[in-house]
Amino acid sequence: MSDQAVLHVKGRVLVGADDVRDELWVVGGRISYERPGARDIRTVEGWALPGLVDAHCHVGLDAHGPVPDDVSEKQALTDREAGTLLIRDAGSPSDTRWIDDRADLPKIIRAGRHIARTRRYIRNYAHEIEPEDLVAYVAQEARRGDGWVKLVGDWIDRETGDLSACWPREAAAAAIAEAHRLGARVTAHCFAEDSLRDLVEAGIDCVEHATGLTEETIPLFASRGVAIVPTLVNIATFPQLAAGGETKFPRWSAHMRALHERRYDTVRAAYDAGVPVYVGTDAGGSLAHGLVAGEVAELVTAGIPPVEALSATAWGARRWLGRPGLDEGAPADLVVYEGDPRADVRVLAAPRRVVLNGRVIG
Repeated sequence: MSDQAVLHVKGRVLVGADDVRDELWVVGGRISYERPGARDIRTVEGWALPGLVDAHCHVGLDAHGPVPDDVSEKQALTDREAGTLLIRDAGSPSDTRWIDDRADLPKIIRAGRHIARTRRYIRNYAHEIEPEDLVAYVAQEARRGDGWVKLVGDWIDRETGDLSACWPREAAAAAIAEAHRLGARVTAHCFAEDSLRDLVEAGIDCVEHATGLTEETIPLFASRGVAIVPTLVNIATFPQLAAGGETKFPRWSAHMRALHERRYDTVRAAYDAGVPVYVGTDAGGSLAHGLVAGEVAELVTAGIPPVEALSATAWGARRWLGRPGLDEGAPADLVVYEGDPRADVRVLAAPRRVVLNGRVIG
Protein backbone atom coordinates (compact mmCIF):
# COMPACT_ATOMS: atom_id res chain seq x y z
CA MET A 1 0.00 0.00 0.00
CA SER A 2 1.40 3.39 -0.96
CA ASP A 3 1.80 6.16 1.60
CA GLN A 4 -1.09 7.99 -0.09
CA ALA A 5 -3.46 5.03 -0.19
CA VAL A 6 -6.37 4.73 2.22
CA LEU A 7 -7.08 1.44 3.89
CA HIS A 8 -10.70 0.37 4.29
CA VAL A 9 -11.31 -2.31 6.93
CA LYS A 10 -14.79 -3.75 6.63
CA GLY A 11 -16.78 -6.60 8.07
CA ARG A 12 -16.80 -6.54 11.87
CA VAL A 13 -14.61 -4.07 13.75
CA LEU A 14 -14.38 -4.97 17.46
CA VAL A 15 -13.79 -1.56 19.02
CA GLY A 16 -14.82 -3.21 22.30
CA ALA A 17 -16.39 -6.46 23.40
CA ASP A 18 -19.83 -4.98 22.74
CA ASP A 19 -18.89 -2.07 20.48
CA VAL A 20 -18.94 -3.63 17.02
CA ARG A 21 -18.86 -1.47 13.89
CA ASP A 22 -19.10 -2.29 10.22
CA GLU A 23 -15.97 -0.52 9.03
CA LEU A 24 -13.11 1.81 9.72
CA TRP A 25 -10.73 3.80 7.55
CA VAL A 26 -7.01 4.33 7.85
CA VAL A 27 -5.85 7.72 6.64
CA GLY A 28 -2.26 8.85 7.13
CA GLY A 29 -1.63 5.87 9.38
CA ARG A 30 -4.46 6.73 11.75
CA ILE A 31 -7.94 5.42 12.38
CA SER A 32 -11.04 7.26 11.21
CA TYR A 33 -14.69 6.30 11.26
CA GLU A 34 -15.58 8.88 8.60
CA ARG A 35 -15.33 7.92 4.95
CA PRO A 36 -12.52 9.95 3.35
CA GLY A 37 -12.72 11.54 -0.07
CA ALA A 38 -10.06 9.32 -1.62
CA ARG A 39 -9.77 7.26 -4.78
CA ASP A 40 -6.76 5.09 -3.96
CA ILE A 41 -8.36 2.67 -1.50
CA ARG A 42 -7.31 -0.81 -0.45
CA THR A 43 -9.94 -2.96 1.25
CA VAL A 44 -9.36 -5.63 3.88
CA GLU A 45 -12.28 -7.73 5.10
CA GLY A 46 -12.77 -9.77 8.26
CA TRP A 47 -12.99 -9.44 12.03
CA ALA A 48 -10.71 -6.68 13.28
CA LEU A 49 -9.20 -6.38 16.77
CA PRO A 50 -6.75 -3.88 18.24
CA GLY A 51 -3.18 -5.14 17.92
CA LEU A 52 -2.70 -7.79 20.58
CA VAL A 53 -0.77 -7.13 23.79
CA ASP A 54 1.88 -9.41 25.27
CA ALA A 55 2.27 -7.91 28.73
CA HIS A 56 5.20 -10.13 29.73
CA CYS A 57 7.73 -10.50 26.95
CA HIS A 58 11.51 -10.08 26.68
CA VAL A 59 12.95 -8.66 23.48
CA GLY A 60 16.74 -8.70 23.44
CA LEU A 61 17.07 -11.69 25.76
CA ASP A 62 17.53 -15.42 25.38
CA ALA A 63 18.31 -18.26 27.77
CA HIS A 64 21.92 -17.06 28.16
CA GLY A 65 21.45 -13.29 28.47
CA PRO A 66 21.49 -10.34 26.06
CA VAL A 67 21.39 -10.98 22.32
CA PRO A 68 22.60 -9.00 19.26
CA ASP A 69 20.26 -6.57 17.54
CA ASP A 70 19.59 -8.92 14.63
CA VAL A 71 18.27 -11.55 17.05
CA SER A 72 16.15 -8.94 18.82
CA GLU A 73 14.74 -7.98 15.43
CA LYS A 74 13.78 -11.60 14.69
CA GLN A 75 12.09 -11.86 18.08
CA ALA A 76 10.05 -8.71 17.46
CA LEU A 77 9.12 -9.85 13.95
CA THR A 78 7.93 -13.22 15.28
CA ASP A 79 5.67 -11.44 17.76
CA ARG A 80 4.39 -9.16 15.02
CA GLU A 81 3.50 -12.07 12.79
CA ALA A 82 1.45 -13.51 15.67
CA GLY A 83 -0.53 -10.25 15.91
CA THR A 84 1.30 -8.87 18.96
CA LEU A 85 1.72 -5.17 18.24
CA LEU A 86 2.22 -3.90 21.80
CA ILE A 87 4.73 -5.46 24.19
CA ARG A 88 5.38 -4.73 27.82
CA ASP A 89 9.00 -5.84 28.02
CA ALA A 90 9.25 -7.26 31.54
CA GLY A 91 13.00 -6.94 31.87
CA SER A 92 15.89 -7.03 29.39
CA PRO A 93 19.63 -6.30 29.65
CA SER A 94 19.72 -5.22 26.00
CA ASP A 95 19.24 -1.68 24.72
CA THR A 96 16.31 -2.00 22.30
CA ARG A 97 15.54 1.70 21.91
CA TRP A 98 16.40 1.44 18.23
CA ILE A 99 13.17 -0.52 17.76
CA ASP A 100 11.23 2.69 18.50
CA ASP A 101 12.50 4.07 15.19
CA ARG A 102 11.16 1.11 13.20
CA ALA A 103 7.57 1.61 12.06
CA ASP A 104 7.41 -2.05 11.04
CA LEU A 105 8.11 -3.46 14.53
CA PRO A 106 5.81 -3.72 17.56
CA LYS A 107 5.67 -0.91 20.06
CA ILE A 108 7.48 -1.66 23.32
CA ILE A 109 6.86 -0.46 26.88
CA ARG A 110 10.06 -1.25 28.77
CA ALA A 111 10.59 -2.10 32.43
CA GLY A 112 14.36 -1.62 32.23
CA ARG A 113 16.56 -4.47 33.43
CA HIS A 114 15.50 -6.99 36.07
CA ILE A 115 16.62 -6.18 39.62
CA ALA A 116 17.49 -9.29 41.62
CA ARG A 117 19.17 -10.33 44.83
CA THR A 118 22.80 -11.42 44.50
CA ARG A 119 23.04 -14.95 43.03
CA ARG A 120 19.26 -15.28 43.19
CA TYR A 121 18.29 -15.23 39.54
CA ILE A 122 19.29 -16.44 36.06
CA ARG A 123 22.88 -15.55 35.24
CA ASN A 124 23.44 -12.53 32.94
CA TYR A 125 19.83 -11.32 33.21
CA ALA A 126 19.63 -8.90 36.11
CA HIS A 127 21.32 -6.29 38.21
CA GLU A 128 22.24 -8.47 41.20
CA ILE A 129 22.33 -6.35 44.34
CA GLU A 130 21.67 -6.33 48.08
CA PRO A 131 18.69 -4.65 49.82
CA GLU A 132 20.56 -1.50 50.81
CA ASP A 133 21.02 -0.70 47.10
CA LEU A 134 17.48 -1.49 46.00
CA VAL A 135 16.10 2.06 46.08
CA ALA A 136 18.98 3.41 43.97
CA TYR A 137 18.66 0.68 41.34
CA VAL A 138 14.89 1.04 41.17
CA ALA A 139 15.33 4.78 40.59
CA GLN A 140 17.88 4.06 37.85
CA GLU A 141 15.62 1.61 36.02
CA ALA A 142 12.56 3.83 36.48
CA ARG A 143 14.42 6.55 34.58
CA ARG A 144 15.58 4.11 31.89
CA GLY A 145 12.24 2.38 31.38
CA ASP A 146 8.88 3.43 30.00
CA GLY A 147 6.91 3.68 33.22
CA TRP A 148 7.64 0.25 34.69
CA VAL A 149 10.28 -1.37 36.90
CA LYS A 150 10.78 -5.15 37.30
CA LEU A 151 11.88 -6.81 40.54
CA VAL A 152 12.67 -10.46 41.12
CA GLY A 153 10.47 -11.07 44.14
CA ASP A 154 11.46 -14.66 44.86
CA TRP A 155 13.87 -17.33 43.65
CA ILE A 156 15.47 -20.50 44.90
CA ASP A 157 17.55 -20.10 48.06
CA ARG A 158 20.29 -22.70 47.72
CA GLU A 159 20.79 -22.87 51.50
CA THR A 160 17.19 -23.88 52.19
CA GLY A 161 16.71 -25.68 48.89
CA ASP A 162 13.40 -24.00 48.07
CA LEU A 163 11.84 -20.79 46.77
CA SER A 164 11.95 -17.86 49.18
CA ALA A 165 11.40 -14.11 49.16
CA CYS A 166 14.31 -11.95 47.99
CA TRP A 167 13.63 -8.61 49.67
CA PRO A 168 12.85 -7.49 53.22
CA ARG A 169 9.49 -5.76 53.34
CA GLU A 170 10.98 -2.40 54.38
CA ALA A 171 13.40 -2.38 51.44
CA ALA A 172 10.66 -3.29 48.98
CA ALA A 173 8.34 -0.59 50.35
CA ALA A 174 11.01 2.11 50.07
CA ALA A 175 11.90 1.03 46.52
CA ILE A 176 8.28 0.91 45.35
CA ALA A 177 7.64 4.33 46.86
CA GLU A 178 10.64 5.72 44.97
CA ALA A 179 9.42 4.25 41.69
CA HIS A 180 5.99 5.77 42.24
CA ARG A 181 7.59 9.13 43.04
CA LEU A 182 9.32 8.94 39.66
CA GLY A 183 6.09 8.07 37.88
CA ALA A 184 6.79 4.37 37.34
CA ARG A 185 4.77 1.30 38.25
CA VAL A 186 6.43 -1.78 39.73
CA THR A 187 5.99 -5.44 38.95
CA ALA A 188 7.73 -8.51 40.34
CA HIS A 189 8.51 -12.06 39.33
CA CYS A 190 6.91 -14.28 42.00
CA PHE A 191 6.44 -18.04 41.84
CA ALA A 192 5.95 -18.85 45.53
CA GLU A 193 3.66 -17.78 48.34
CA ASP A 194 5.79 -16.01 50.91
CA SER A 195 6.71 -12.78 49.11
CA LEU A 196 3.21 -11.83 47.98
CA ARG A 197 1.68 -10.22 51.07
CA ASP A 198 4.72 -8.06 51.75
CA LEU A 199 4.93 -6.85 48.16
CA VAL A 200 1.23 -6.01 47.92
CA GLU A 201 1.20 -4.23 51.26
CA ALA A 202 4.34 -2.38 50.12
CA GLY A 203 2.31 -0.96 47.22
CA ILE A 204 3.32 -3.07 44.22
CA ASP A 205 1.21 -2.63 41.07
CA CYS A 206 1.47 -6.05 39.43
CA VAL A 207 2.84 -9.55 39.98
CA GLU A 208 4.14 -11.82 37.23
CA HIS A 209 3.25 -15.53 37.28
CA ALA A 210 1.57 -15.32 40.73
CA THR A 211 1.40 -19.11 41.04
CA GLY A 212 1.70 -18.78 44.82
CA LEU A 213 -1.63 -17.00 45.30
CA THR A 214 -3.76 -18.51 48.07
CA GLU A 215 -7.16 -18.01 49.71
CA GLU A 216 -5.45 -15.57 52.08
CA THR A 217 -3.67 -13.40 49.50
CA ILE A 218 -6.18 -13.36 46.64
CA PRO A 219 -8.59 -11.01 48.53
CA LEU A 220 -5.64 -8.72 49.29
CA PHE A 221 -4.76 -8.49 45.59
CA ALA A 222 -8.40 -7.82 44.74
CA SER A 223 -8.86 -5.11 47.36
CA ARG A 224 -5.66 -3.31 46.31
CA GLY A 225 -6.32 -3.71 42.56
CA VAL A 226 -2.99 -5.48 42.02
CA ALA A 227 -2.93 -7.12 38.59
CA ILE A 228 -1.46 -10.49 37.70
CA VAL A 229 0.07 -11.76 34.46
CA PRO A 230 -0.06 -15.56 34.85
CA THR A 231 2.15 -16.58 31.87
CA LEU A 232 0.53 -20.03 31.80
CA VAL A 233 2.46 -21.08 28.70
CA ASN A 234 5.57 -20.66 30.83
CA ILE A 235 4.11 -22.34 33.93
CA ALA A 236 3.56 -25.38 31.70
CA THR A 237 7.34 -25.92 31.85
CA PHE A 238 7.41 -26.36 35.65
CA PRO A 239 7.31 -30.20 35.61
CA GLN A 240 10.33 -30.28 33.29
CA LEU A 241 12.19 -27.79 35.49
CA ALA A 242 11.28 -29.79 38.59
CA ALA A 243 12.59 -33.00 37.06
CA GLY A 244 15.90 -31.32 36.30
CA GLY A 245 16.34 -30.18 39.91
CA GLU A 246 15.01 -33.27 41.67
CA THR A 247 18.32 -34.67 42.82
CA LYS A 248 19.88 -31.46 44.13
CA PHE A 249 16.80 -29.56 45.34
CA PRO A 250 13.96 -32.02 46.09
CA ARG A 251 11.96 -29.48 48.17
CA TRP A 252 12.08 -26.96 45.35
CA SER A 253 11.08 -29.61 42.81
CA ALA A 254 8.07 -30.72 44.88
CA HIS A 255 7.05 -27.08 45.35
CA MET A 256 7.24 -26.34 41.62
CA ARG A 257 5.10 -29.38 40.83
CA ALA A 258 2.49 -28.32 43.37
CA LEU A 259 2.35 -24.80 41.93
CA HIS A 260 1.92 -26.27 38.46
CA GLU A 261 -0.82 -28.68 39.49
CA ARG A 262 -3.02 -25.94 40.91
CA ARG A 263 -2.23 -23.30 38.27
CA TYR A 264 -5.67 -23.23 36.63
CA ASP A 265 -7.50 -23.16 39.95
CA THR A 266 -5.25 -20.29 41.07
CA VAL A 267 -5.95 -18.17 38.01
CA ARG A 268 -9.68 -18.84 38.08
CA ALA A 269 -9.92 -18.04 41.79
CA ALA A 270 -8.08 -14.77 41.24
CA TYR A 271 -10.33 -13.83 38.33
CA ASP A 272 -13.49 -14.75 40.29
CA ALA A 273 -12.32 -12.53 43.16
CA GLY A 274 -11.92 -9.53 40.84
CA VAL A 275 -8.15 -9.54 40.44
CA PRO A 276 -7.21 -7.96 37.06
CA VAL A 277 -5.67 -10.63 34.79
CA TYR A 278 -3.65 -9.87 31.65
CA VAL A 279 -1.99 -11.90 28.91
CA GLY A 280 1.77 -12.45 28.93
CA THR A 281 3.88 -15.25 27.51
CA ASP A 282 7.32 -14.79 29.13
CA ALA A 283 8.84 -15.16 25.67
CA GLY A 284 12.50 -14.41 25.21
CA GLY A 285 14.11 -16.33 28.02
CA SER A 286 13.90 -20.01 27.24
CA LEU A 287 10.46 -19.66 25.63
CA ALA A 288 9.79 -18.93 21.96
CA HIS A 289 8.19 -15.70 20.79
CA GLY A 290 4.81 -15.55 19.08
CA LEU A 291 2.83 -17.49 21.72
CA VAL A 292 0.16 -14.91 22.51
CA ALA A 293 -2.71 -16.95 21.04
CA GLY A 294 -1.67 -19.94 23.12
CA GLU A 295 -1.71 -17.87 26.31
CA VAL A 296 -5.23 -16.58 25.61
CA ALA A 297 -6.34 -20.18 25.07
CA GLU A 298 -4.72 -21.16 28.37
CA LEU A 299 -6.69 -18.47 30.23
CA VAL A 300 -9.87 -19.92 28.74
CA THR A 301 -8.81 -23.40 29.83
CA ALA A 302 -8.34 -21.99 33.33
CA GLY A 303 -11.98 -20.93 33.30
CA ILE A 304 -11.86 -17.27 32.32
CA PRO A 305 -14.74 -16.46 29.92
CA PRO A 306 -13.50 -16.15 26.32
CA VAL A 307 -14.47 -12.49 25.95
CA GLU A 308 -12.61 -11.62 29.16
CA ALA A 309 -9.56 -13.60 28.05
CA LEU A 310 -9.71 -11.69 24.77
CA SER A 311 -9.91 -8.38 26.60
CA ALA A 312 -6.83 -9.39 28.57
CA THR A 313 -4.81 -9.15 25.34
CA ALA A 314 -6.87 -6.49 23.56
CA TRP A 315 -9.14 -3.73 24.94
CA GLY A 316 -8.52 -4.22 28.65
CA ALA A 317 -4.78 -4.73 28.29
CA ARG A 318 -4.39 -1.55 26.26
CA ARG A 319 -6.36 0.47 28.80
CA TRP A 320 -4.22 -0.92 31.61
CA LEU A 321 -1.03 0.07 29.79
CA GLY A 322 -2.39 3.48 28.82
CA ARG A 323 -2.33 2.85 25.08
CA PRO A 324 -5.21 3.39 22.63
CA GLY A 325 -7.18 0.71 20.86
CA LEU A 326 -9.30 1.26 17.76
CA ASP A 327 -10.06 4.85 18.73
CA GLU A 328 -10.68 7.75 16.39
CA GLY A 329 -7.31 9.29 15.53
CA ALA A 330 -5.26 6.50 17.14
CA PRO A 331 -2.37 4.85 15.30
CA ALA A 332 -3.82 2.11 13.11
CA ASP A 333 -2.45 -1.00 14.85
CA LEU A 334 -4.87 -3.84 14.27
CA VAL A 335 -5.20 -7.49 13.35
CA VAL A 336 -7.84 -8.98 11.05
CA TYR A 337 -9.14 -12.55 11.40
CA GLU A 338 -11.39 -14.86 9.39
CA GLY A 339 -13.85 -15.43 12.24
CA ASP A 340 -15.17 -13.90 15.45
CA PRO A 341 -12.51 -14.31 18.17
CA ARG A 342 -15.17 -13.75 20.84
CA ALA A 343 -16.82 -16.99 19.77
CA ASP A 344 -13.58 -18.98 19.55
CA VAL A 345 -10.28 -17.51 20.76
CA ARG A 346 -8.41 -20.13 18.74
CA VAL A 347 -8.82 -17.94 15.65
CA LEU A 348 -6.11 -15.70 17.16
CA ALA A 349 -3.56 -18.29 16.06
CA ALA A 350 -4.14 -17.45 12.38
CA PRO A 351 -4.16 -13.70 11.66
CA ARG A 352 -5.45 -12.92 8.18
CA ARG A 353 -3.88 -9.46 8.04
CA VAL A 354 -1.63 -7.48 10.37
CA VAL A 355 -1.75 -3.69 10.14
CA LEU A 356 0.89 -1.67 11.98
CA ASN A 357 1.02 2.12 11.87
CA GLY A 358 -1.54 1.97 9.07
CA ARG A 359 0.45 -0.32 6.78
CA VAL A 360 -0.56 -3.85 5.89
CA ILE A 361 2.55 -5.85 6.73
CA GLY A 362 1.26 -9.37 7.13
